[in-house]
Amino acid sequence: MTRRLAPLLLGAALCLAATMPARAQELSDCGDFRTDARNIPEPWEASTRTFANGEVRLVLLDTIEPAAAPYHLMILSPPYDEVGGRQCKVLSRDGRSGWAGVQFDLLEAGYDPATGLTLTLPAMIWLPEKNFVNSTLLTITLNQSTGEIGVTQQLGNE
Repeated sequence: MTRRLAPLLLGAALCLAATMPARAQELSDCGDFRTDARNIPEPWEASTRTFANGEVRLVLLDTIEPAAAPYHLMILSPPYDEVGGRQCKVLSRDGRSGWAGVQFDLLEAGYDPATGLTLTLPAMIWLPEKNFVNSTLLTITLNQSTGEIGVTQQLGNE
């Protein structure tokens, strides 16, 4: 009986994991190794996009390590500081680990005055402790007036 239940329990656990949101992402100030210009994949034109008349820039970063999760995102946006620089944030999946892949070419943007700029793009996560790979959809909301950035990710149904 136990042998027959194990595959069913595993299948149920995987279905549950696929419907639950992935753990929180980490948004932090720029300034460490992740935001080094050499981490912008070539050609740079394919790894950066601007929005809101050039006020907001999203940049794909590839830190090479950790090899299974090297992709991060850098967000430059208002508000501006006292010398005219935009805020700079780096988005990672978990600390210094990013995503296993980011489909930057599928980036979509929209604007709603009530919520601000919304950016969505597909990515892949890898959880080494669980030997788990799954697609996810990242959603980034940005309020240019306050500088507040919200991030959610929704796992795919693999």
